[in-house]
Amino acid sequence: MKINIPVTDVAYNLAEHDSIVSKTDLRGMITYINEDFLRVSGFSKQELIGKPHNIVRHPDMPPEAFEDMWQSLKAGRPWMGIVKNRCKNGGYYWAVANAAPIYENNHLVGYMSVRSKPAYEQIQAASAAYKRFREGNADNLEIRDGKVVKATFLWKFNVFKNSTIKSCLINVIGLLRVLMARVRLITAQVRCMSIRTLPMKLYASESAWIASVPV
Repeated sequence: MKINIPVTDVAYNLAEHDSIVSKTDLRGMITYINEDFLRVSGFSKQELIGKPHNIVRHPDMPPEAFEDMWQSLKAGRPWMGIVKNRCKNGGYYWAVANAAPIYENNHLVGYMSVRSKPAYEQIQAASAAYKRFREGNADNLEIRDGKVVKATFLWKFNVFKNSTIKSCLINVIGLLRVLMARVRLITAQVRCMSIRTLPMKLYASESAWIASVPV
């Protein structure tokens, strides 16, 4: 992962009206930034256009967060998470990042990200969680679509976790068809077994009745 240095402990606090917007191509190269991006980051337009978007990545961000982000975006899903970005002067700012794929004529052409001010509680929670990832103490924590969650046994075998909504629906319908076929088969087998055992049950009942008749 690219490590941008130097860094300082000087924080830039976003205002409620700040809206940091950027666009990249499919390779993550910046193709557009707005004025808020320039003002907050401290970079000039010439320093950003055509450069990798990770130019503002802060070393405190764990690689898992960006791996999750790219996994979501390439699967056609939006991504929302708390990010800590580095300013040109080494300072930093926290933001709620909303990233999504950009389509033109049904073709994926790039990605767009809009960042805004996070709540204090969001910053504290993200900071603590990301520290655990950096230090290798995440235990059963994972980052999924930007959210830090506890990994479950079922999720590790979830075939839908990297799928689009359309593919998920197709897979669900397929599974339902398989399950229904299985239910019909089991029902038929049960009926067949019932028919086969019915004479035996009748014979057993008749024998028991005969045995109970006094001689």
